[in-house]
Amino acid sequence: MMRSLFSGVAGLKTHQTKMDVIGNNIANVNTVAFKSQNVTFQELMYQTTQSASAANAETGRGGINAKQIGLGVMTGAINANITTSGASQTTGNPFDVQIKGDSFFVVSDGSNNYFTRAGAFYVDGMGNLAMTSNGYTVMGWQEDPTKPGTIIKDTVSPLKIMSPDKLTSEPEQTTQSYLSGVLDKNSTQLTSTNGYILNIGIYDDLGYSYVAKFAVKDTGTSLTDGVYDFEVADLIDSNGYSLMHSKSESGYEKTGYDAPGGPAETSAAGYPKTMTLDRNTIKYDTKTGKSLEVDTAGNDTQYTITIGGIDAFQAPIKLGAGKSTMYDNKGTSTLKGNAGDYDGNYAGRKVGEMSGVAIAQDGKITATYDNDTSKLLGQIAVANFANPSGLEKIGDNLYQSTPNSGAFDGIGEDITAGAGSLSTGVLEMSNVDLSAEFTDMITTQRGFQANSRIITVSDSMLEELTNLKR
Repeated sequence: MMRSLFSGVAGLKTHQTKMDVIGNNIANVNTVAFKSQNVTFQELMYQTTQSASAANAETGRGGINAKQIGLGVMTGAINANITTSGASQTTGNPFDVQIKGDSFFVVSDGSNNYFTRAGAFYVDGMGNLAMTSNGYTVMGWQEDPTKPGTIIKDTVSPLKIMSPDKLTSEPEQTTQSYLSGVLDKNSTQLTSTNGYILNIGIYDDLGYSYVAKFAVKDTGTSLTDGVYDFEVADLIDSNGYSLMHSKSESGYEKTGYDAPGGPAETSAAGYPKTMTLDRNTIKYDTKTGKSLEVDTAGNDTQYTITIGGIDAFQAPIKLGAGKSTMYDNKGTSTLKGNAGDYDGNYAGRKVGEMSGVAIAQDGKITATYDNDTSKLLGQIAVANFANPSGLEKIGDNLYQSTPNSGAFDGIGEDITAGAGSLSTGVLEMSNVDLSAEFTDMITTQRGFQANSRIITVSDSMLEELTNLKR
């Protein structure tokens, strides 16, 4: 038999392999984050009919090259074009995530970690961030329970971003408050029976809301010395009922525990709740109009508001008045109370329901709540490999590490550590280049045809040989 027959067969097999790869590439032209493959050929082997010989200086004969007959071709390598990113496809889904860079998401089937570039995720019935295609959970780092807002970069674990404890934001008691605005000494309310009333909305530790009411009154000499009475007026619950005064007392509407459905009166005075201030005057400089409720450094000398009879108020509420003023405002006072400090902290809050989830460029997942708070839920970790093309494809848009790719350390990396980032609402598309694939298809087809001709011509030669016996 002729060697060329076997070379032709090897050529057919090899070109068929290349066509298989091309077909797979084209089939996955719209597969999320698919990485195209290419085939390289190499010579199969050679039969040496005469070895090479060196030149002989004594005889003057030159050297002779080896005589070798090739026996065909074989597949040298099938490489994935893994380092070339596909184009971006906008989806608008906040859980669709694209990696910018050479990193991989880490996902798990519950036993083993795998790697993918396909960031089509969703939240499953258990609250886990998972792949939409197979349900594998997305792995990352959790929040440090001792330091809220801080991530523990330890062994990756499933990101459960909608567990029951994360669906709500805990309430918080108001612990700070302050006065702002102008107290005009010519305001007629200052000399009225009830005085100038200002309100501060507050919360207790269980998230119940109240309105703390205070009265500023002219003591009779306030016009000259800038000192006014500052008194507790009332504490109103979320239903509009007074917790300190009876319904019959004038000046307070919808008040009293004798209102229909109101709680029983339990205190010695007949009312179950109290609210007190640690001092009962508020002072202003009559020359500058500025508050005198400050120390030598200009910091507020805060009032202390103590609420008794409500167990959920576990701490007093501090009240600062150092930013208020006593300026001329055409007889109209604008003095008002505000919950929180001057930066808006410590204002307290009700219990919050989750209203949204966002994934930042560094992979941190943050929930927002309808009580104007946010909570860090975790961070998506990524894996990097010394030789990403050495990863092994296992289907389902997944890869697994091999000895040639390098091992995964179980912890992963922050995506921003390698100058990468994450984009949400977009997916990475396949990096298949159809024009290149069709060109390769043409050359592969011609190569296959040429190798088939080797077989037919070799067969014709053998036929001529067998005809010699006629």
